[in-house]
Amino acid sequence: MSCSSSHNTVKLPKIEYYENISLNKNCPINSEIVLVGGCFDLLHYGHIEFLRKAKKHGKYLIVALEPDETIIKYKKRQPIHNQLQRAKILSSFTFVDKVLILPTLKDFNDYARLVQNICPSVIAVTKHDPQLINKFKQN
Repeated sequence: MSCSSSHNTVKLPKIEYYENISLNKNCPINSEIVLVGGCFDLLHYGHIEFLRKAKKHGKYLIVALEPDETIIKYKKRQPIHNQLQRAKILSSFTFVDKVLILPTLKDFNDYARLVQNICPSVIAVTKHDPQLINKFKQN
């Protein structure tokens, strides 16, 4: 994302820590924000196509990037790339507007607060997402 003035363009940082985002008290009816979440360790063609298709459902694509601990817990292995490396890879794509570096979230209520703070119009998911039912409750 960038802000334009008459003479120059200011680039906003594409990588941001969740702790640093401002809290939204009132969500706009149509924010045009698409939110996706995941680990994205060893990014592959399926990830890229998923992100491209997700972006088509709004104006801004925000990727909520899971911490290394999530990979260790659910994939039972060490991450190939650490969270910051994964954030840099994802932020290099023009169709990704922001990568939000997540802390370790304790439970689904923490994820619900994340969604309330971001105010997406769309939460993009895959059919293999273990949190699919909970994500449908959010939108």
